[in-house]
Amino acid sequence: MADVIAILDLDVTSTSKITREFLAVAEDEGFVVNVPGDLPKSFVITEIDKKSRVFVSPISSATLLKRAKSGGGIM
Repeated sequence: MADVIAILDLDVTSTSKITREFLAVAEDEGFVVNVPGDLPKSFVITEIDKKSRVFVSPISSATLLKRAKSGGGIM
């Protein structure tokens, strides 16, 4: 079971240098999973079996949040 740590809008957060550095390090260390589809709109930081993962998704952060609140899966 995955614990969702954060659901973030890629356009809004990618303007931050710290966020860009975080995503670059996560990519370099193999933590990033690209969800296939259109252009990426959001990223979800999770912990699965005590391992961090960053899912880059073509689904908007607002839609993912609605899915999470409704009890449905977000990916």
